Amino acid sequence: MTEVKREVFGQMPRAEGGGVVEKFVLKSDSVKVEILSLGCIIAALETKGRDGEFSDVVLGFDTLEGYMREHPYFGATVGRVANRIAKGRFTVDGKEYQLFLNNGPNSLHGGARGFDKVLWSPQVLPNGVCFFRLSPDGEEGYPGDLKVWVTYTLSGGELAINYRAQTSKTTPINLTNHAYFNLAGQGSQDIYNHEISIEADSYLPVDETKIPTGEVAAVQGTSFDLRQPVELGKHLQKFHLDGFDHNFCLQQAQARRLVARARHPPSGRAMEVHTTQPGIQFYTGNNLDGSLRGKGAVAYPKHSAFCLETQNWPDAVNKPHFPSALLRPGEEYNHTTWLVFNAA
Repeated sequence: MTEVKREVFGQMPRAEGGGVVEKFVLKSDSVKVEILSLGCIIAALETKGRDGEFSDVVLGFDTLEGYMREHPYFGATVGRVANRIAKGRFTVDGKEYQLFLNNGPNSLHGGARGFDKVLWSPQVLPNGVCFFRLSPDGEEGYPGDLKVWVTYTLSGGELAINYRAQTSKTTPINLTNHAYFNLAGQGSQDIYNHEISIEADSYLPVDETKIPTGEVAAVQGTSFDLRQPVELGKHLQKFHLDGFDHNFCLQQAQARRLVARARHPPSGRAMEVHTTQPGIQFYTGNNLDGSLRGKGAVAYPKHSAFCLETQNWPDAVNKPHFPSALLRPGEEYNHTTWLVFNAA
């Protein structure tokens, strides 16, 4: 049985349109997750270690004020297009669109005010919560009225996140959740003792602005071969890596499949990622620098968390040989990601 509770988390500033931000607490016998109506943010996720003790394994803030300040998308649903679009430009049906540039020369995670910074309308379900919003035609430069539903459901140790969308005009879309995980517990100094594996035979090399070059490169014989678990700290050292911020190319299938696994041997906590998406961005918190203080006023230094963002390939709207990122009127965008937590 999953217990669902709702409570007030805070009040949006008038400058941001006002409105009450609610928090939804989903609780099973092994996982407790807190989700905000602001940006569908996963604000806390507690899971058991092998000792049976619960620990919060996602980075974030204790109060709404933290989320209202600049932060790197902690726990948020990002869109209309997650990841980067080169030069913030794309052409659909012969018309060129220009987006806001918020990541060097590129547009990142939906632009200046993406899906992470707006209030969603919640509906409580027996085992979760469904959030809805209408992204109006022209919002952040994107075409079409886009109806979006993001549904979180919890069953035992499994948190499912389903994304659905329908549009009035052809538009690029790529939705993901940007939770930052540390299975030792949020506030732990690093993720070096985590074991990571990703079921991908290829990855996307990127240029100096993190835009894919267009090449789909084999992982075999490279630092990107994570098909067998690697201990992260040792792996970064061995290959002299600053960290990962890359898309791994998954088997192209609409069916649910296991795509990644993270394990923290000292606590026994493990997380499996299953998805219907064609890609997963593995990011090791390279841009965290200790300047942000999160829950319990703890500083979040570099490499103190990782993200496994299931999504379409970055800049797919400008790369015809990548999986299509376009949603057309009369079609439905529908993807699910499952996070499965256990302790061994």
